[in-house]
Amino acid sequence: MPAGGAALTGRVEGDLAPLVSSRICHDLVSPLGAIANGVELMQMSGAQATPELALIAESVENANARIRLFRVAFGAVQPGQTIARSEAVSILRGIGKGRGLQVDWRPETDLARDEARLAFLLLLCCETAMPWGGTVAADLTAGRWRLEGRATRMRMDGDCWTALTGRPDGLPAPAEVHFALARDAADRLARPIGVQRQADALILTA
Repeated sequence: MPAGGAALTGRVEGDLAPLVSSRICHDLVSPLGAIANGVELMQMSGAQATPELALIAESVENANARIRLFRVAFGAVQPGQTIARSEAVSILRGIGKGRGLQVDWRPETDLARDEARLAFLLLLCCETAMPWGGTVAADLTAGRWRLEGRATRMRMDGDCWTALTGRPDGLPAPAEVHFALARDAADRLARPIGVQRQADALILTA
């Protein structure tokens, strides 16, 4: 490959990919908002409250929260950018409704966007380990995150966990890309990731 092509490939992977993620999330928010507004108008106009209508409303709410989560976790981060505590709590409350994963977000202040990005990526790792639901407590103390996930059933097999503490061979599967991105986000903040796995608990630190 010519030198220019190699440089462009590195730029796409390092700089443009997060911008693409931000663009996709941004463009999906508008149609989801339109659907939510349509459902609300139907309810206000006296439409019968059917299970189908409730399912649409719940699905739109879950999808909107998911996209907002992805926007923070996978999107571009500008220098000095922050995320309000209220926004973080709103996002996490929304995803909890649809997946049975309850998140206790303990930081009491607004955070730098790169801090929130690392926490959300680690949260996605916890979610992978708890596909049947559970609880996650996320706390930031003395400049380090501690996420403690607990569930009656855990799934922590697979090579994806190696990406958090080592350098696995090859690219991750699409459903596991957040593991590699969490490691990258932690490296950017000069923090090693710690992983403690138990039968009914998972503790991630960074």
